[in-house]
Amino acid sequence: MLYLILTVVLNVILFVLFKLFSKYNIDSLQAIVFNYLTCVITGSVLLGKFPVSATSPSQPWFWWSVIMGAMFISLFNLIGWRTREDGITTTTIANKLSLVIPVIFSVWLYHEQMNVMKIAGIVLALPAVYFTAHVKGENARPKSILWPAVLFIGSGLLDTLVKYVEQSHLSTNDAQTSYTVHVFLSAFIIGFILLIVLKLMGKPEFAVRNIIAGVVLGIPNYFSIYFLIKFLHSEFLNSSAAIPVNNIGIVLLSTIVAILFFKEKETPQRIFGLALSIIAILLIAFADAHAGNN
Repeated sequence: MLYLILTVVLNVILFVLFKLFSKYNIDSLQAIVFNYLTCVITGSVLLGKFPVSATSPSQPWFWWSVIMGAMFISLFNLIGWRTREDGITTTTIANKLSLVIPVIFSVWLYHEQMNVMKIAGIVLALPAVYFTAHVKGENARPKSILWPAVLFIGSGLLDTLVKYVEQSHLSTNDAQTSYTVHVFLSAFIIGFILLIVLKLMGKPEFAVRNIIAGVVLGIPNYFSIYFLIKFLHSEFLNSSAAIPVNNIGIVLLSTIVAILFFKEKETPQRIFGLALSIIAILLIAFADAHAGNN
């Protein structure tokens, strides 16, 4: 339970920081890239050494870390871009409704059982995310369905990949920490190359405030993934329940924070969505706990 709470809270802190970036004129791409470097340093300090070496490619999870790093920075920037183009409603809905993908893979790969209560909770999670994420004044109709679809599939596959690698290769604390460092290093290298290309094209110079923002973002970002892996490894819930509960919890808490601290409007739709979110979490968690006792 503690790992779940920490994962949700840390993700909400990321949400708050991204909200503040626009207020303080932070270049999100530069901040994201240096956030990954901060993640590498944080993980290395936690492990007590820099785990990347010439033997890294021989690790069974190495290429998965490269793939996940590429997915991280691609999806992070896609979310930022589509939020500007389509609005926060469409982007959040596409991102969080992707919880259905890891559920399907969990049933298929790990033969996890689905009972009526869990199915009801997952089905209820879909309108819960929609109504909770809906921002007043946005109609949630994107300019093109292509990019929300890419975000939906990409986010779902990323959650599935986290669970697969954790289940298959990360049985020890050292492996979990080392893996996350490799993931973030891959994301940093890809992002830094992109920044160099943009610099050669005459794009904005590096700014100290963006680097500082990246450092501030990087520490909670590292631990959000670290504790997510810990949460999945704890078997507090099966992955068909864990990932939906995690995603709905993030949407629920971030919406409450947005209403309380950023003065976003409380609408009947959002209140209804919050209520559905709570019911969905309780249904999924209770169904999973009940199945585990049988």
